[in-house]
Amino acid sequence: MTARAPAGPLSPDTAEPASETAGRTLDRLASERATGALHGCAGALYLADGAVVHAESPAVPDLGRRLTARGRLSPQAWEEAVAEGGPGYRAGSLLVERGRLSRGELELCHLSALFDAAYFVLSPLGPGLRAPDRFLGGARHWLGPIRPVPVPLLRREVVRRRRLLERAWPRPEVDAAPVVRTSDGGAGPAQATGRRAVLAAADGVRTPVQIARDLGRPAFATLLDVRRLAAAGLVRTPCADTPTAPVPPPPAAPELSLLYRIRDALEAL
Repeated sequence: MTARAPAGPLSPDTAEPASETAGRTLDRLASERATGALHGCAGALYLADGAVVHAESPAVPDLGRRLTARGRLSPQAWEEAVAEGGPGYRAGSLLVERGRLSRGELELCHLSALFDAAYFVLSPLGPGLRAPDRFLGGARHWLGPIRPVPVPLLRREVVRRRRLLERAWPRPEVDAAPVVRTSDGGAGPAQATGRRAVLAAADGVRTPVQIARDLGRPAFATLLDVRRLAAAGLVRTPCADTPTAPVPPPPAAPELSLLYRIRDALEAL
């Protein structure tokens, strides 16, 4: 039987780091084979029978942005799949049925997007931001299940990524602040790597997350590139007295899963 938990804040152990508290919450939900959404200030993790089936965060480009930014899908094809398949929680399957993507390609893209978003949900950028602590039992994501990820695997991946960042450059101030090229930013090892586009986008206005969104790249990979560029002396955060243009936060996406559930309930009256 699928476990259902009421919406509202869970009871974290305040003595633990936020990410570890969220990890313990995930472990409990997995052991209960829970279905629903674990929400926090940086996004949400969707579970089905105790496995993570989707993750979303405004900090990262979602699956649609990734596919359309690289030209794999047209924006129209993506919007049609969401509009027609979303109400039945099968937008992803619809892309395969219509020949827009192969099943393997969809699974690979979805896993990349899931791990990317999950990292930022469990390790939100910026001081004072909490890891997810509100569980909405029974919530489902409009994309539909594609390839479930066991909670232990997800937790190991988050730890692995955190260690990668530490090894690259153990100074997290470049993670959430705008980054700018240094005087040496036009040359060096970055010119021979995939970090070239990230370096070119370091304009002193955009943060690593905003650069990732504009380029349609995975946010974690972009963050790791920025740390490596900082370690090489090719980017830095702007000086405190350097004015930067304000960048509006990304628009909040509607909770489509909740809207569909409300619609279903109204139709059943």
